Amino acid sequence: MTVQEPATAKYTLTTGSDMPEQPDGRKRVIIESVSPQVDGGRFPAKRTIGDKVQVEADIFTDGHDSIAAVLLYRHESSSDWIERPMRALVNDRWTGDFTVASLGRYFFTIHGWVDHWETWRRDLQKRIAAGTDTPIDYLIGADLISDAAGRARESDRSWLEHEAGLLRTGSEVEAHRDSALSPALNDTVLRYPDRRFHSEHAQELVIVVDPVRARFSSWYELFPRSTAPEPGRHGTFADCEARLPYIAGMGFNVVYLPPVHPIGTNFRKGKNNSVTAEPGDVGSPWAIGSPEGGHKSVHPDLGSLADFRHLVSRASELGIEVALDIAFQVSPDHPYVKDHPEWFRKRPDGSIQYAENPPKKYQDIYPFDFETPEWKQLWHELKSVFEFWIDQGVHIFRVDNPHTKAFPFWEWCINELKRACPEVLFLSEAFTRPKIMYRLAKLGFSQSYTYFPWRNAKTELQAYLTELTKPPVRDFFRPNQWPNTPDILTEFLQIGTREAFLIRFLLAATLGANYGMYGPAFELMESRPVRPGSEEYLDSEKYQIRHWDLDRPGSLREFITLVNRIRNENPALQSDWSLQFHPVNNEQLLCYSKRSEDGSNLIVMVINLDPHHTQSGIVELPLEQLNIEPDRPFQANDLLTGAYYLWNGPRNYIELDPSSVPGHILRIRRRLRIETDFEYFL
Repeated sequence: MTVQEPATAKYTLTTGSDMPEQPDGRKRVIIESVSPQVDGGRFPAKRTIGDKVQVEADIFTDGHDSIAAVLLYRHESSSDWIERPMRALVNDRWTGDFTVASLGRYFFTIHGWVDHWETWRRDLQKRIAAGTDTPIDYLIGADLISDAAGRARESDRSWLEHEAGLLRTGSEVEAHRDSALSPALNDTVLRYPDRRFHSEHAQELVIVVDPVRARFSSWYELFPRSTAPEPGRHGTFADCEARLPYIAGMGFNVVYLPPVHPIGTNFRKGKNNSVTAEPGDVGSPWAIGSPEGGHKSVHPDLGSLADFRHLVSRASELGIEVALDIAFQVSPDHPYVKDHPEWFRKRPDGSIQYAENPPKKYQDIYPFDFETPEWKQLWHELKSVFEFWIDQGVHIFRVDNPHTKAFPFWEWCINELKRACPEVLFLSEAFTRPKIMYRLAKLGFSQSYTYFPWRNAKTELQAYLTELTKPPVRDFFRPNQWPNTPDILTEFLQIGTREAFLIRFLLAATLGANYGMYGPAFELMESRPVRPGSEEYLDSEKYQIRHWDLDRPGSLREFITLVNRIRNENPALQSDWSLQFHPVNNEQLLCYSKRSEDGSNLIVMVINLDPHHTQSGIVELPLEQLNIEPDRPFQANDLLTGAYYLWNGPRNYIELDPSSVPGHILRIRRRLRIETDFEYFL
């Protein structure tokens, strides 16, 4: 039997210049899992001006040394970093914060280092407690203090050297203990940390800061051509301006106008989306363009550009911003078709491809071809459309079907526009698949329509709104809840009852800090579909002029005004992040709460989801989480009716008759006791 000798391993020692470049191995602190960040920092997170940005990260090192960390941030207009200390939470999770005070972009990152001073001080405290401290321990501390003195300002340097000298004098440890653990010494040394071997987070993360209206807004949509005070006449910008006090009086702060441009005549749609227009039919505002102009023109029947600017100015005086619809598509009559045929896709017969969603055909609309060889020219022209209307005073845009345009275009266009005008906001009208909606938000859209119109059941609403208002989605996606739009008359609203409209309105206005409605169709409870099974309105304003009797009996105007006033007076309803659902032992009752950032304003909503029947149940509130003393009564003030209820403990009875008011908006007033035993409600 022959035994084979084992093979001899051959090693090559790499030295000197042959070694690959290595990171400094003395940088021992690890920084990872930083939040907020979107897709590993690929996209910015979103905040609004005045917000406190809470930053967290996993920060740790090898062994048992103490560590320190700082959060660094700066506005894009500055190259100087501002530092904020971070503090440890649990399980190596650290936190810090900074406030964003200006519009635009903020950059932030994290530095961490081994803190030898804190390590020494911590261990010395343990040794003193055990009676095992020795003179050498204090000599080590003296050296650390001297090192800090070398980094200190002149005003602190001599004092630190004096303290180091005290620890080097004598051999009795008892004489050094108080001096070594002096809070004044600790504070001074910590001002001059040894950061030679600090670790840096691998990238600078970005926060985009928008106006507060990106977080809290109440939208009202109307068609200017339907604002004439008398029936049978095409409304004008002046008529629309006369409608503004009505809208402002209800408490809305954004008025949204569908496209105001000239409308094409070729393949113009007739009433109720008829493919054949009759004489006098006005067509769809989304079929943009005629020989009178395109996306940078206004429909002559509405007035002039000067009239439009006057409308914007008057709205501003009333505390309202005008939002304008931008739809990147054209009618066959648009000047672009003649001047830039290369921007459109051609069919084999040489004709331009019209819009289709088989089996539906939209022959009155041509989409742009984002794969055209002239795509750069197309991009710049489309961006200039936004720039034109910004020059007219518009800073909020609702964008029609952005998911049917190239994503790279939106990222480039929105970034370019916000770099020049950081106050501009974009609402994405993309009723499409979730990942596409989220991608558009990441690319820069400030707000987005949601699936709210079709979420009716308790479990649906809880699951969907929890997803939208919790990390990671909330860092980039701001929902804007609409109970109806000119395209959407849901089956729930087709019930046609006052109760159904009130329920959906209460949900939209309290679940969402941003919400909108298409009026006057909503407050006048328009509920007739064009046909059974359709969500299109009968006699839709998209295809004809409507005359609305704003004083019609039964209007929801007063109720809407009340709810908007409640929203404006209660900070808890002006943000989505605190949304929390609470148990109710009835599937037709939905209970949820919102709190202001400082906790002083607590609002609890209970909504009856059944428009036909009275529903009752037991609401269960997490009193400790809501900062309510569990053994003391507290007051629930219904802001809708003015009623006051005295509640005790976490479980309380609710009964809601939808024929009266189908919900509660309860401001919780905590009972407090002060030193004299006098009690009052906060």
